[in-house]
Amino acid sequence: MRAAPLSPLSFGSSLAAQPAALPVERRAWLRAAAAGALTLGLTGCGFRLRGALQLPFASLRSNLSERSEIGRELRAQLVASGVRIVEPAPPDQPQPLADIELTVLTEQRERAVVGVTATGQVRELQLRVRFKFRVRSGKGRDLIDDVELLQERDLSYDESLVLGKQVEEELLYREMQSDTVRQLMRRLAAIRLDSAPAGRLSE
Repeated sequence: MRAAPLSPLSFGSSLAAQPAALPVERRAWLRAAAAGALTLGLTGCGFRLRGALQLPFASLRSNLSERSEIGRELRAQLVASGVRIVEPAPPDQPQPLADIELTVLTEQRERAVVGVTATGQVRELQLRVRFKFRVRSGKGRDLIDDVELLQERDLSYDESLVLGKQVEEELLYREMQSDTVRQLMRRLAAIRLDSAPAGRLSE
């Protein structure tokens, strides 16, 4: 059933009239749009989101894979810090210029049995995330030597709770990946473009 059309208001009565309330969905959409526009505006004006690291370079070229969860999270962190990510060119073409180059050498998940019962049933697993990389300046000078970041988590295992343990395992992997990204961002923030290699910086 359609609502009856509103009658035109005179000038005198318009001052006392109250605006029609927006539907809840419409108000939520407008708030989200306004927040997004504010974020884009602040980013365009040079502002960084709270918690973003101040990095000593403006552009980075890397072979970070967008199919990698570490790669996606690291890209997001770099962009939030105001860094322009430069995609590498094919090997037979000149590489585009960038302040630094981050090369991913190894990125892998591992899963090992570290505890069994007397009957040979698995009771404990160890999960690992390995990420090996190096960083060079745009002129090819080593800034961070080959470094491997290793995260480990122990997971108790119960064959009667397979589905729940699979969810817990995935959450632990994601936690380790986020910790790896945080470590890597701290190392990138400690880079000095006019200093010696920083491969042995403390965590």
